Amino acid sequence: MQAPMPGDPETERLLDDAQKRARTYIGSIAGRRVYPDEAAMAGLDAFDEPLPDSPTDPLATLRLLDETGSPATVATTGGRYFGFVIGGAYPVAIAADWLATAWDQAPGAVTVSPATTRIEAVAGRWMTEILGLPSEAVTAFVTGASVGNLVGLAAARRHLLLRAGHDVEKHGLFGAPPLRVVVGAEGHSTLFKALAILGLGRERVELVEADAQGRIRADRLPPLDDRTILCLQAGNVNSGAFDPFADIVPIARAARAWTHVDGAFGLWAAASPRHAHLLVGVDGADSWVTDGHKWLNVPYDCGMLICRHPATLRGAMAIEAAYLPEEAVAPKDLGPELSRRARAVPVWAVLRTLGRQGVAELVDRCCAHARRLAKGLETIGFTVHNQVVLNQIVATIGSTDFTDSVRRRVEADGIAWFGPTHWAGRPALRFSVSSWATTAEDIDATLDAVARAVAALRAEPASALPVAAG
Repeated sequence: MQAPMPGDPETERLLDDAQKRARTYIGSIAGRRVYPDEAAMAGLDAFDEPLPDSPTDPLATLRLLDETGSPATVATTGGRYFGFVIGGAYPVAIAADWLATAWDQAPGAVTVSPATTRIEAVAGRWMTEILGLPSEAVTAFVTGASVGNLVGLAAARRHLLLRAGHDVEKHGLFGAPPLRVVVGAEGHSTLFKALAILGLGRERVELVEADAQGRIRADRLPPLDDRTILCLQAGNVNSGAFDPFADIVPIARAARAWTHVDGAFGLWAAASPRHAHLLVGVDGADSWVTDGHKWLNVPYDCGMLICRHPATLRGAMAIEAAYLPEEAVAPKDLGPELSRRARAVPVWAVLRTLGRQGVAELVDRCCAHARRLAKGLETIGFTVHNQVVLNQIVATIGSTDFTDSVRRRVEADGIAWFGPTHWAGRPALRFSVSSWATTAEDIDATLDAVARAVAALRAEPASALPVAAG
């Protein structure tokens, strides 16, 4: 079997079929179960086949992928998925991503891809503008906030150690002066993973007490110095709360500490005039992380590390080889990857399509839906434990078992999906409203499904448990 060539009829049929299947999937997402049923999950066994010895019809391969894979996907791009702070995917982002895939460019250097490196530079500049960050900052497009934290902390490590006379990129941590890392007690798990990878340790950090909403307490902050990395948070993963940047960042700057902000979803509040007050003072930090595949609603994987100190970031991330072109500004020198997809293209497409006003409306709409959902949950009998300042809700109803039974009942019905979490040491439910596709009708449908689940469980003799809110 000869491989199809670009432009030949077989390739055209394959691409047309792929587009048709993708369009059908996108068009049917609102009517799909949010989480696949047991039959769809069992169907995945069809993928467990021996590696073919000879070529297979590509149309048959695509058919298997769609007819077996699509039913077992989670409808994260629909309006009733409220798990893990996952956004949907704007149609223009999907379309731009398709085109970028067809281009198959690796935007590491201008010599390799003039188009995508220029688009990435523009998208990076727009990111600093829409988030109100310093104009001198540069943006590295990475897989997500997990890697963004790694890159930002690597820049911090270089900056502080170089000041102390040690080049960590040349000599490693052998003989390096010790650094301090100060983190709020409710810092995100990916931050601690990044610290471990960088040799700074998960358990060597100085944890600072957090308040009831997960915000670092400024009055518990230890003295900082010029060998301290201070990690703050814009959007607690449960409550959505923001650390008090205006109180803490000036202290860090005066001490010449490096301030890193994990704002995987919360940093987008800066794009909304209605919510930007939550981030007052954040622009005084040194590095910031956020995700495009969360609130900007571009396809996975797309995160951004923004750094105030371009030379420091390049010093930590630059790659050199005889075969690589020497360029003043090259994306390969801002992040850990040399070869990667052009993930900035859908970011550019969404920012250009929505503009400042559209991104602000996206944030405001999701926050309004979150408030509507929280109020509806309280009406049903839930206790909402967090102050709903953004798009996050943490709630319980009755006992731990009853609360989780409600979640599992709604998941089984396929109407909506929201995940488990812990609040003050107790199991709870977490709802995150992060998708452009979510409507008021989606919120009401979710509340109806939750109310039915609560009523059904209360009617069952086996669930005769205390169910008062609390």
